[in-house]
Amino acid sequence: MTQGQAFGARLTAAMERHGPLCVGLDPHAALLEQWGLPDTAEGVRRFTDTVLKAVAGRVAAVKPQSAFFERHGAAGVQVLEDALVRLRGSGTLSLLDAKRGDIGSTMGAYAEAYLADGAPMAADAVTVSPYLGYGSLRPAIDLAADTGRGVFVLALTSNPEGAEVQHQGDPSVAARVVRAATEDNAGAAPAGHVGLVVGATVGPQAARLGLDLAAVNGILLAPGIGAQGARPADLRAGFGDARSRVLAPVSRGLLVSGPTVEGLRDAADRLAEELSAALGE
Repeated sequence: MTQGQAFGARLTAAMERHGPLCVGLDPHAALLEQWGLPDTAEGVRRFTDTVLKAVAGRVAAVKPQSAFFERHGAAGVQVLEDALVRLRGSGTLSLLDAKRGDIGSTMGAYAEAYLADGAPMAADAVTVSPYLGYGSLRPAIDLAADTGRGVFVLALTSNPEGAEVQHQGDPSVAARVVRAATEDNAGAAPAGHVGLVVGATVGPQAARLGLDLAAVNGILLAPGIGAQGARPADLRAGFGDARSRVLAPVSRGLLVSGPTVEGLRDAADRLAEELSAALGE
C-alpha cells in the first residue's frame, strides 16, 4: 500500500484539518469565458493552475470532473493527469469524478486506470456507478482497498431524474446500495474506503427511504450546494446524525469567485467556515 494509510483515515484527517469543503474542478465553457480564457486545452490548463494555486493544501479535497477535461481530447486529459500528480502529497486529496461502471474485465480496467499504483490517472478516489449491480464494482472496491484509495458509489443523487431508479423497490435501490457499502466498511476505523454520493438536495428523502447513513461508516459526498440550489444549512436537516461524515463538493458556487487566486482562496475559506458551522454540533 503505497499511500501509507487507509483512504478513510486519510480523508477523515484531511476533513478534521481543513473542514468539509471539497472544491469541484469543473472547467466548463461558461466559466472559461467568464474568466477570459479560451475554450481550449490551454484555457483549461490555465484555469486548473489557478484553482490549484488557490486551494491545494488548504481544503480537504479537490474533485476534478473528468468530462470537462476529456472534451478537449488528449491535451485535455494531459491537463487532468498533471493536476492529479500535483495534488499528490499536497495535503489535499483528489477525488476523480468519472462515474465509471461496467462488468468484468472492463470494470477491472477502469479500476487499474484510476486506482492502481503508478497509473498516470491514479487519484485518491474515483466515483463509480452501481447500476449494473453493486457487485459489478468489486474490482474497483477491492483494488482501492489494496492501494489505500477509495471509491464513491452513487446512492441517492442530486438530480431529479435519479428517483426513477434509486427510489424504486422495497427495499429501494438506494437502500440496497447503502447496505452493501455498510457491509464493505464494517470494522474500519475511523471510516471505510467505500463512500457514498448522497445529494445535498435530497432533503427528507434519505429518511423516507429508510437509509441509515450514520451506519455506513464511510464518507458521504454531498453535491448540490450552490448552483443546484442547496445551502450549507440544508446539510444538517438532510444528514442528521451522519453529518460529521459529510464532504460537500462545491464547483460553480466557488469558481465564480475567480479568476484571481486571492478571490478563490478567500471564497474557499469563507465557504469552509460556513460548512463547518452548518455541520458542527
